[in-house]
Amino acid sequence: MTGPTAASDFKTAPADPTSVARLAERGLRYALVDTSDAAAFGTWFQAANRGFLSPTRGDEQLKTTIEGIGYRRTVGVYDDALAAQADWPVATVNSWPAQLTIAGSITVRPRTLPSWAISLVTVAPTHRRRGIARDLLEGELRTAAALGMPMAMLTVSESTIYGRFGFAPAAYASDWTIDTRRVRWSGAAPSTSDKVGRVEYVGLAQYREELPALHGRVRLASPGEIDVWPLRWDQLVGVDAPDSDRTKALRAARYVDGVGVTRGLALFRLTGGDPDFTQHTVTVERLDAETADADLALWKFLLELDLTTELKAHLRRPEEPMRWLLGDFRAAHVDAWEHQYLRVLDVAAAYEARGYLAAGSMVFDVTDPLGFASGTWQLDAGPQPTVTQLDAIPDAVPALRMTVNELSALYLGGVSAVTLTAAGRIAELTPGAAAAADALLRVERAPWLSVWY
Repeated sequence: MTGPTAASDFKTAPADPTSVARLAERGLRYALVDTSDAAAFGTWFQAANRGFLSPTRGDEQLKTTIEGIGYRRTVGVYDDALAAQADWPVATVNSWPAQLTIAGSITVRPRTLPSWAISLVTVAPTHRRRGIARDLLEGELRTAAALGMPMAMLTVSESTIYGRFGFAPAAYASDWTIDTRRVRWSGAAPSTSDKVGRVEYVGLAQYREELPALHGRVRLASPGEIDVWPLRWDQLVGVDAPDSDRTKALRAARYVDGVGVTRGLALFRLTGGDPDFTQHTVTVERLDAETADADLALWKFLLELDLTTELKAHLRRPEEPMRWLLGDFRAAHVDAWEHQYLRVLDVAAAYEARGYLAAGSMVFDVTDPLGFASGTWQLDAGPQPTVTQLDAIPDAVPALRMTVNELSALYLGGVSAVTLTAAGRIAELTPGAAAAADALLRVERAPWLSVWY
């Protein structure tokens, strides 16, 4: 796609006219924010920050943040009737084209799908229940579709909001709490030989330098991951808050293979120890591993740190191989939760882009209140998958009826069509179609996203 609606011109694409008109009827102004205007963009960001109940940013923190996200398309809703803060938006959202790793990345080739990432969605408590969120989100979806984006995606602070716009959870994450006193590691110990690989401490600066390249490789093998912007890595290591207690407590380690290449990185901090210095908690801020050796060696290192009794890890994979090596399954308490939400905008483009472990055909009869994905679609999976829109449902192909929410949930292969059918969210139009869909859409690795956005 070329011209003013090309993805490369996403920041300058016009404000969605439908949302502009709807909000104007209620005395509100929907407008793009000039991110090169430090004052206007800074005020917008402070309003978004307030919407998430976060502290007001200081001048240096604010400068760093607005420089780090200035590449995004930024929208505010303004109430010009406000006397004191007319320049403060009463609602915010920003977005950008990102690359979503999709199914098929492991066995065929790295596959990514250009997707519209949506972030910093807020509505001020003074302006709730006026339909502002609806106009913000629908405006984003119309803009994404006009830019040729086949998918929209977001992570959420409130899980009850986004279903009405066609989003559904497609990738899960987990939080781990491990009683390290009960761990009796049953796997192989990392070798101290340079020929095999080793774990070693690194400084935060080196960790920050090596992380983007490692994550860039790792994410291409994990459906659900996205390409991460530099500011997120800076925030992770505390560049924006160097004097905070959290930053001062951070430590980093890496796993290097037998030829000296970094294959894994871990960022963690130690807290507690009062009044008993032997009872610290290890909090794993992030662990990235390119190989199984790196993954298990770093976990073993963290679980066996001296003077600790507990390990906590947030935003981990739905299942971690290291659990099978703890010696006591019940040493770990795991909470699973939904994290990456998807919304299909172009059925053919999305489902033709992903890979499939088996050949076969499936029909999806889809309803979409916003119209983007409505229709009857036949997927023919194989080395070159195709999606065809049909006028009627054929007799010889397994068929399911669903809304765009379920179609989006199924996309990464981490949500079962059989489960959604049992929940009444999907209807089988032919017997056994849900099981056939699961066989067709299955993936080797459960989808997972390791960041918030």
